Amino acid sequence: MRTHVLPRRSLLAVTLAAVAAPALAQPARPKRVVATFTVLADMAQNVAGTAVLVESLTRPGAEIHDYEPTPLDVVRAQAADLVLWNGLGLERWFERFFSRVNGVRDAVLTLGITPVGIGGGPYANQPNPHAWMSPTLALIYVENIRRALTAVEPQHEAAFQANATAYAAQIRAVDARLRERLATIPAERRVLATCEGAFSYLTRDYGMREAYLWPINSEDEGSPRQVRALIDAVRRSRVPAVFCESTVNDRPMRQVARETGARFGGVLYVDSLTGPDGAAPTYLKLLEANAETILRGLTAAPAAR
Repeated sequence: MRTHVLPRRSLLAVTLAAVAAPALAQPARPKRVVATFTVLADMAQNVAGTAVLVESLTRPGAEIHDYEPTPLDVVRAQAADLVLWNGLGLERWFERFFSRVNGVRDAVLTLGITPVGIGGGPYANQPNPHAWMSPTLALIYVENIRRALTAVEPQHEAAFQANATAYAAQIRAVDARLRERLATIPAERRVLATCEGAFSYLTRDYGMREAYLWPINSEDEGSPRQVRALIDAVRRSRVPAVFCESTVNDRPMRQVARETGARFGGVLYVDSLTGPDGAAPTYLKLLEANAETILRGLTAAPAAR
């Protein structure tokens, strides 16, 4: 069998051409964004679309206030191009955590929001950090996300703007539905009694009153004093149903229900989304699921007392 051999001059020409040819361009690595919890990650993904990879440090169902970051979380944040966090004291662990991350941009998403103050207890007069529970304030989150994404990936500015505009329209539509639905609750029943005082912004938006066991999720949850104070408030206002959030133990609130004759109205979602098969897999679903649970609990026929 004959083997074809290139003449020496032809072989040299091929070699020189190969050296001179530009290397094949490698596809650019998509920018990565890490958010501190699932609600922010979902908001960011809606604005980012397919241009940026978004992930949450915490998993669905995790409690965010006293989350304990792992070494892997530090690695994930260090590999990101942008870290998004809520601020207003929500992530009490964040500044210590982020001090271990070098050279990565961050953005606090409550910038520009005037917070509601916490009414009492050890956190009195500190800002209530749960501003995303107001759809109106969620629009500020969306704009802050758009700006932060544009800063790290300016070539996709038009896409981010279009996505943010479309997402803001969806939030406004949900807000309108919630306003209409919650307005049907009779005035004397418009008291939202929950485990954590995480609904100050929602109750302000929809003309309700708020009662709760503890102001902020912490190590001091469901103390005898807190339970007794809420029992008195529920009896005084004849609250028909009480609720608790998905990320905390509902036992103290069930005690309130037993001792007052109020119903346990169900689970509300605040600090975390659910998995895809749950009631609140997205921020918009979270708002709608909460509204339906509140509506059912506060409009049902009164329980015997």
